[in-house]
Amino acid sequence: MVAPEVAPFVKEGGLADVVGALPKALAAAGHDVRIVCPRHGSLTIEENWARRPEILYVPTGDGTQFASLWETEINHGAKVPLYFIEYGEYFSRGEIYHGPWGAHGDNDRRFAFFARAALETCHLLDWIPDVVHCHDWTTGLVPIYLNTLYNSGPWQGTSSVYTIHNLEHQGNFSPEVLNYTQLPSWVYQEAGLESLGRMNWMKGAIYHANKITTVSPTYSFEIRSPSGGFGLDHALRFKGADLVGILNGIDLDAWNPATDPQLPENYSVENLAGKDRVKADLQREFGLEVNPHIPLFGVVSRLFHQKGLDLLASVVERIADSGRMQLVVLGSGEQWQEDSFSQAAWRHPNCVGTYIGFSEALAHRIIAGSDFFIMPSRFEPCGLGQQYAMRYGTIPVVRRTGGLADTVIPVGQENSNGFLFDDPHPHDLLGRIFEAITLWEHAPDEVHRLRINGMTRDASWDRSAAEYSQVYEWAVAARRGG
Repeated sequence: MVAPEVAPFVKEGGLADVVGALPKALAAAGHDVRIVCPRHGSLTIEENWARRPEILYVPTGDGTQFASLWETEINHGAKVPLYFIEYGEYFSRGEIYHGPWGAHGDNDRRFAFFARAALETCHLLDWIPDVVHCHDWTTGLVPIYLNTLYNSGPWQGTSSVYTIHNLEHQGNFSPEVLNYTQLPSWVYQEAGLESLGRMNWMKGAIYHANKITTVSPTYSFEIRSPSGGFGLDHALRFKGADLVGILNGIDLDAWNPATDPQLPENYSVENLAGKDRVKADLQREFGLEVNPHIPLFGVVSRLFHQKGLDLLASVVERIADSGRMQLVVLGSGEQWQEDSFSQAAWRHPNCVGTYIGFSEALAHRIIAGSDFFIMPSRFEPCGLGQQYAMRYGTIPVVRRTGGLADTVIPVGQENSNGFLFDDPHPHDLLGRIFEAITLWEHAPDEVHRLRINGMTRDASWDRSAAEYSQVYEWAVAARRGG
């Protein structure tokens, strides 16, 4: 498995959670899984890590470059070896993708090097896999390498599976980097890489991968449409049945209200009393009125257009003026959204609390202590927040898109566990929020039922791993002509 980040070691987004959890479930199912990731500057070498004595030779258009390899493992029942490629020129900086002034200017060379280095790592280990599973644009060259420079000898039977976590970020670069990659020139014009005069790594991966997955069934259909395809809908429709949507699971050990060390008190589906105490502590932490009878809504999110929190920011004053709910927000992003939530907290200190920034521990407390969890995303490939919330007995209020539509069953249906709205408009979100408040005020038994349904929902990676195993079999058959 080849990825730019892996939890809990180095993380900027949900991709890291997938790469940190899925291999454990695959290994438990009997697969021999290895993970390869860059050793970013933010990553601290731990005592039990070992530096491999061999030099990792990486061919590039600038000549052979020399890297080191650190070895550790993810140990959770079945052990998963994890290799970090150390190459200071490209990966000593702390940030994975962006610096203070935007994307790193050499991201094309950095991740072209990483794609080649990941495959050369397999050579060094004398371990050639049946499947190379790679993730998002940073690994987009891997399927292309496997169809060109690594398509014979020991690699002849190795297939590629490419997972799209977020189609919006595609890896568009000048074709000048083609010389550095050493890929044959024909792949640019004739094999899917070219897009509007640039190299589009994700587009190339879509055309070259044996199988493509994305992180929820609904998202796999949304991205085939012009409105959701970000210019790649034609390529995705061309792949037809080779594109499969598999819903992400969550790490049930890291996200377990019965054992979570971040909580002041633990609780479970059998005994929810601790959740009330976590709520009271959260109200005190944000300076809100400590009141078990008023519903507390939580937000943990980046404050950007995709996440749709501008819809909430537009109506936060009306919500606060109603006096029927409390709101706590953890996040950062667009300045006007930060200001809207901060000013609402200043004007309504008893019912709105805001923390601009991020804290993993506080995220756990908000998800556990809230009664409802708001995710009004314009698009959401999978979404982990709503799954964490349900695991903790917190009822999601979400927009019907991507993985949100696949995980949240609306009130009124069998096994319902949350609230959905359709249009990305403030009034649609507001309507669902007040519907949730009304249910809280007049139907506590129904609120309890929604909580229990969410907490008992199967969110394990075992289900997802079984689906990925099937995709791997299909990919191998496609590569080997079976």
